Amino acid sequence: MSKQQRNALGRGLSALLENASTDITATESKPLHSISEILISQVQANPFQPREEFDDVALNELADSIRVHGIIQPITVRKLGYDSYQIISGERRTRASRLAGLTTIPAFIRLADDQGMLEMALIENIQREELNAMEIAFSYKRLLDECSLNQEQLGDRVGKNRSTVNNYLRLLKLPDNIQVAIRDGQISMGHARAIINIDNQDEQQYLFSKMMEDGLSVRDVENLVRAAHERKEEDIKPAASVKKKANMPDGFSDFQKTLSGKLNVKVKIKADERGRGMLSIPFKSQQDLKRIIDLL
Repeated sequence: MSKQQRNALGRGLSALLENASTDITATESKPLHSISEILISQVQANPFQPREEFDDVALNELADSIRVHGIIQPITVRKLGYDSYQIISGERRTRASRLAGLTTIPAFIRLADDQGMLEMALIENIQREELNAMEIAFSYKRLLDECSLNQEQLGDRVGKNRSTVNNYLRLLKLPDNIQVAIRDGQISMGHARAIINIDNQDEQQYLFSKMMEDGLSVRDVENLVRAAHERKEEDIKPAASVKKKANMPDGFSDFQKTLSGKLNVKVKIKADERGRGMLSIPFKSQQDLKRIIDLL
C-alpha cells in the first residue's frame, strides 16, 4: 500500500471540520430532526467515509431495486447551510439513487458541526456498512487518535470487546502487501489474526507467501504459527542449560565425576560462581541408601 493510499485511507476528522460551519441563521426549507425528501443535487459526499471502494455490479443491482421499490431506509445527513447537506451515513444508497435517476431522496436531517457528530459518522458507517477488515481497522485508529478515545471506550461505542478492537488495530502493523491482501479479500480475518501472532516481518512474509501458494486454511496457518513458537522455545532451553553449566566454578565437574564413581550413582552438583550450591545423591531403596551412607 503506497503512502498516498495510506493517507487516503487514514484521513481524519479535520477533513470534515474544514468549511463545515453550520448556517443556523439561514431560512430552513426542511425541518431538522425529521425525515424529509431532499434534492440529491444538494447532497454532498462525506470526505470522512471509511469505505474507499464501491463494487459497480452491486451498486447497479441496488439501483435496479431502487427503481422498483424506492429507498426503503432513509439516509442520514447533517445540514451545512441553506439547502446544503452532507452525508453521515448512506453513501452507497445515495450513489445508487443517482444511478437509478432519482432527483430526490428521503433523509433524516441533523444539525451538527461538533466533533461528537463526526464521531457518530464513523461509528454509524462501521456498524451499517459492509466494510472490509482494513477499513474497519483504519476507522478504529481514527476514532482513537482524533476522538480521544481509549480502546475500552471505543469498544463500548462500536459494541465490540477490547480484544476484538485490538485484533483489528494490530492489522495496521502488518506489511503493506499483506494489508492489501486483507483489504481485497484474498485472505480472511482468521488468516490475518494468525499471522499477527508472529512478530518477525520476514517470517510473516514467508507465512503469507506459503499461504497464498498452497491455499492454506486458517487452521493450517494457526498450526504453522504454533510450531514456529515451539521451535523458538526449544532453541532457548538448550542455551539456558549451557549457560548454567558454563557458570559452574572450576573443579566442580571433577568432584561430580569422582563422587559418582565412588558411590556408583549419578551424583549431581549445582553451584553458582561463588561456590554455593546443592549436592544431589539418588538412591533406589533403603538398602541402597544404607550402602551410600556407609561409603560416605
